[in-house]
Amino acid sequence: MLDRRGFIGGAGRMAAGGAALAMLPEMLAAQQAGALDDMTILRGALGLHPGLYRYNTPREIEGGLMCLETALARSETRAERFVAIQRFLSMVRCGHTQCNFYNQSDAVVAELFDRPTRVPFAFAWLGDAMVVTEDLSGTGKLAPGTRIVTLNGLTVSDILYRLLPLTRADGHNDTKRRIQLEMRNTDTYDYFDIYQGLLMPPEGGLTRLTAQRPDGSEFAAEFPALGLAARQATIKVPEDNGTATPLWTWEMRGDVAVVTMPTWVMYNTKWDWKGWLDERLASLSGARGLVMDLRDNEGGNECGNAILSRLTDKDIQFPGYRQLVRYRETPAALDPYLDTWDRSFRKMGVEASDVGGGFYQLPGQSEETDFIPAKAPRLTVPVAALISPVCSSATFSFARRAKESGLVRLFGETSGGNLRGINGGAYFFVRLPQSGIEFDVPLIGYYPASPQPDAGVDPDVFVPRSRAGLAAGRDSCMDTAIDWLRRG
Repeated sequence: MLDRRGFIGGAGRMAAGGAALAMLPEMLAAQQAGALDDMTILRGALGLHPGLYRYNTPREIEGGLMCLETALARSETRAERFVAIQRFLSMVRCGHTQCNFYNQSDAVVAELFDRPTRVPFAFAWLGDAMVVTEDLSGTGKLAPGTRIVTLNGLTVSDILYRLLPLTRADGHNDTKRRIQLEMRNTDTYDYFDIYQGLLMPPEGGLTRLTAQRPDGSEFAAEFPALGLAARQATIKVPEDNGTATPLWTWEMRGDVAVVTMPTWVMYNTKWDWKGWLDERLASLSGARGLVMDLRDNEGGNECGNAILSRLTDKDIQFPGYRQLVRYRETPAALDPYLDTWDRSFRKMGVEASDVGGGFYQLPGQSEETDFIPAKAPRLTVPVAALISPVCSSATFSFARRAKESGLVRLFGETSGGNLRGINGGAYFFVRLPQSGIEFDVPLIGYYPASPQPDAGVDPDVFVPRSRAGLAAGRDSCMDTAIDWLRRG
């Protein structure tokens, strides 16, 4: 366990079962001398991580840290340090542990992300095939369904497997890792954009490729690589701009309602999403059903509960996940490097119960049930939800609850996240003083009461994407869900 006393006096010792990261005994003295380095802070912050050993042994983590320390000592640029740190964090196999693009300083963003290295098209990975979903070049040469064969002199499969070790996902749910390396044109900062630009940038600002058109003919072409501003200008998903602008869309497709929810991040929004949703749900009288499109939604708030609670006249109970933390109180030596939005996180484990193995269970949290109260008026139409590997936080939890309750039918592809449990709920944003790089550490581990598979949630109806469907502009997943609702 990692409490204040153990941090200072118990360095180098593992708690029962190897539950906590060994601490460096000189940390306090180094703090007083103003000489804390990135590795010391990184080791200390990881001692707070509730899922550090969910998929790795202490020996494996220590081996990874030693490799990281060597890599940082040899690195000459901030870009090399950024990649090295992310490569290590990826081995933790936690979907919320990362060098977060959105939490970096302006200096890091300008140096590492604002580069003219981006490909002029959006694409999906269908297996190892990179298939264009949208032409952003302005030339009309990259029609949807075009398969990219080589990119800047490398086969696309080579690029894929070079970048996969830098992705973040829970456990061995590799479908999440693969879809994270798609360029879906839905995020301000895109994983493929960033790491392709850092590791395999195009020469001379030109993207060179060979490709195969949907009709089978092959061609070679080159295009100006896009910079950050040009990429952001093409994004179509609405962002929370601090106003009451809705972040979701609602439309009637004949007798079926479709609500498209690209995000559930509502922490700072001024939009009354609950009132907006209640008003539209009340309009469903006479409709054949409702489709929730969550395929581009990684998570945020538990917005899906607002629909689940309306689908039954009885309170809903699910098998619970214990909420566990690794520390009583954060060490004073580490506090200057831990940013967050809630000071109480620094003392999160003070009132928690010691449950052994270096874990503390948060007060009021039971491992037996996960409870959603029913809400009137009841929604009587059937509901379908479209999911994908993107769904890995609150949308993963929604997919799990939908599947377990049978209240919502799932269509699409296996979700992200992991039934063995994820980490999240509260975070520290760790600022490394030497490199200026930030990384996120989740603070609450969600552990199932009984053993679960190392996998995401499978849909009730698998509807995989296809190259032919992309070329034809068909949305087979949406069509299949609407057809099910209309057939009753």
